[in-house]
Amino acid sequence: MVIVEAAAPKVVVVVCLLRGNRVLLGRRRSSLGDSKFSLPGGHLEFGESFEECATREMKEETGLDIDNLEFLTVTNNLFIDETKPHHYVVICMRAVLADHHQQPQNIERDFCDGWGWYEWDNLPKPLFSPLGKAVRAGFNPFPI
Repeated sequence: MVIVEAAAPKVVVVVCLLRGNRVLLGRRRSSLGDSKFSLPGGHLEFGESFEECATREMKEETGLDIDNLEFLTVTNNLFIDETKPHHYVVICMRAVLADHHQQPQNIERDFCDGWGWYEWDNLPKPLFSPLGKAVRAGFNPFPI
């Protein structure tokens, strides 16, 4: 095992926002995973529940209101090959739109090139590594 001096692990909450047979993804604009497709989400703030974080991040990034939040899974993600190593614990939640007429807006243009709805069986490429790893391991956010 390689020992790397880095900041403590950070907790991130992402949302699998489902609409029919599609999921909402955005193309990242970030030093970590730039130009790769990812779920909406962000850092858990002190004292927040996973549901509160998911709701806040979705509103901040897309302007969307969500409902029926459910915990799906947690993943442990190391980015050791980066200039500055990162360690993220990612909490994955599932949700649906509170208002089915709402459309995602690209509110944080410095962090995302835009949002789109994609069929789970035909996801765009390239995927941000935590999502790609989960998909390859058989993860599926849709209820059975």
